[in-house]
Amino acid sequence: MWTSLRTAAWLGWQIESNWASPALFALYSIVKPLTSAAILVVMFGMVTQGNFASAGFTYMYLGNAFYMYVGAVMAGMAQSVVDDRERFRTLKSMYVAPVNIPMYLIGRGFARFLTTSLSVCVALGFGVMFLKLQLNPTDVRWGLFLATLFIGLALLAMMGLALASVVLTIAHGSWLVGEAVAGALYLFCGAVFPLDALPAWLRPVGYLIPVTYWLELVRRSLAGGVAHRYPSMAALGDGELLVLLILLTVLFGVIALATFRRCDHIARERGLIDRTSNY
Repeated sequence: MWTSLRTAAWLGWQIESNWASPALFALYSIVKPLTSAAILVVMFGMVTQGNFASAGFTYMYLGNAFYMYVGAVMAGMAQSVVDDRERFRTLKSMYVAPVNIPMYLIGRGFARFLTTSLSVCVALGFGVMFLKLQLNPTDVRWGLFLATLFIGLALLAMMGLALASVVLTIAHGSWLVGEAVAGALYLFCGAVFPLDALPAWLRPVGYLIPVTYWLELVRRSLAGGVAHRYPSMAALGDGELLVLLILLTVLFGVIALATFRRCDHIARERGLIDRTSNY
């Protein structure tokens, strides 16, 4: 299992970072997060007349920055199934090799976590230097932040494994699944606005998504004063949120393993491991 994880992470890093020269890849890693955040920055500036010093901007900016991990790890693991099966056509070879497939998929997600971490750091640094982001390194609760980041990575890996398992059973249009799920979660998990901004009948959806609690803990550890100004999670303390996040991670781990076993069986029975759609 460890060998599969380590080798998959190395392979994923090679795929993610070796498509261009180091200088071009570094430029891409800097420009991409800034351009993705620029849309929200412009929208927020138009609505608030450029009041970037407000707590609302920090709330939105932090949520948007760390949500990049969701698209990278969770959707990236699903996309790796599509790439290996249809682009590189190596998935069938991995199935007959001594490779632990779930750990291999998690390793591919971990490689995307590493490349995305650079983008997150660039986005946060730009926000602090130029956009009055309320983020002071001396006020950050580093212990809570590192624990939250580690647990969140495990959670996203489990969600990604479940999603990748479903992609194993889809022969056509599978490349859409990861981005579609990540886009839907972006709306309902409070990434850019509190859950109270949703209609009352849609708020329960947000409370059922574990990413909601992960983003709340990230905001509290980095900018506690900002996060506590919003009533969505005010009734829950930091310890309660952390325990809840751990329990949800364990739950999704059980769900992910059960989903993989079932979908893996279906894919083998239907001959979907080596089927290509020439997308």
